[in-house]
Amino acid sequence: MRLRKKKNLDERIKACWDILVVYEQFGFYDLPEDKRCNLIDYKKVFGNNNPVHLEVGCGKGGFVAEMALLHPEINFLAVEKISNVLICAMENCKKLGIKNVKFLNCDASNLGYYINEDSISKLYLNFSCPWPKKKYANQRLTNARFLKIYQKLLTTDGEILQKTDSPLMFEYSVEQLSQFGFGLFDVSCDLHNSKIENEVLTEYEKYFSGIGKPIYHIGARLNK
Repeated sequence: MRLRKKKNLDERIKACWDILVVYEQFGFYDLPEDKRCNLIDYKKVFGNNNPVHLEVGCGKGGFVAEMALLHPEINFLAVEKISNVLICAMENCKKLGIKNVKFLNCDASNLGYYINEDSISKLYLNFSCPWPKKKYANQRLTNARFLKIYQKLLTTDGEILQKTDSPLMFEYSVEQLSQFGFGLFDVSCDLHNSKIENEVLTEYEKYFSGIGKPIYHIGARLNK
């Protein structure tokens, strides 16, 4: 179902310009390859050299906002392709006065144009769309085409942490991550009944666990 465009969306996005570091326009794909790259200067946008964590597919931003409040010593980048959804995350962070979160309104396949290599110490994939039909498997955020990007962005000891309610997505991710050379840890088919640390629950996680669905978890680390 297509989302109805929020009222005054363009004006509301402009009001969040100070925390929106990437705003990918439709003309992006018309640009020549050498004009697409616009790497984020962390020192400039955050004002410090703290470690950087990345959430791909932040939705309405509840997770990244709570994480940022818990960890002021960490800088967070939050990516969301759909402006209609991202605006909720940005406005929430501004309302809460959070300074250590910046947002990217772009496609995850283009992250290499904006994020420096070897700069992300932790990458979160929270309840990404499982794309259940096999013909759309390359859209899953743990498909090899995305793992190639993450591999470049992650620091030497960087980690991917994934949560999902989908057994299909869980099994697919375990297979893809293993084949790509990631070492797995904290793998669970029932996160909430495990001893794995789970600091912040996402909106989806609260809902799914509330109706009795198990939450799947995967930790992955690539030794470069």
